Amino acid sequence: MENKTVDSVSRCGWATASILMTVYHDTEWGIPSRDDPYLFEMLILEGAQAGLSWTTVLNKRENYRDALDGFDYEKISRYGKVILDKLITNPGIIRNRLKIASAVENARAFLAVRDEFGSFDTYLWRWVHGTPLINRPKPSDALPARSDLSDRISKDLRQRGFSFVGTTITYAYLQAVGIVNDHTSACTAPSATPQAQPPDP
Repeated sequence: MENKTVDSVSRCGWATASILMTVYHDTEWGIPSRDDPYLFEMLILEGAQAGLSWTTVLNKRENYRDALDGFDYEKISRYGKVILDKLITNPGIIRNRLKIASAVENARAFLAVRDEFGSFDTYLWRWVHGTPLINRPKPSDALPARSDLSDRISKDLRQRGFSFVGTTITYAYLQAVGIVNDHTSACTAPSATPQAQPPDP
């Protein structure tokens, strides 16, 4: 994963595929989030990525926001057959019936976790005791597709009723929301060294 330098900023190699990818890399990827709405949005988007590229999903992100009531998990949890049938015909999102249905399943499971722990972020950050795992791999290193941590979280999420949360998807999710920071050691983007760390939950 060779780094690429643009505008005096050295970035992870994948980040320069498009302007949208660069902005996502610089402003979101690897930055610790304690915001439940954002954590839910990324959970749905990472699940939608299964079998596809992140570029494909990122290009459809705004369409997903429009189609899924701004990723409002309260509303999504109440979606019925009429709305699901409408979503499957929406050309702006990935029209996979299982993935669309999983958004509803995951919204309900998300609410159950929130009710149990007080918030989803409390549940999620407990796995790392509130401290992000900062790996800083070499630019020449291939990023892992999974880890022992993603294995354990994936298993627990599935037991709680979540779907499209296999260990590979879960690892990508952990990277996205800053539980795991896999920016390379040569990356100088703002998101590579976030200033604020979440407190212990």
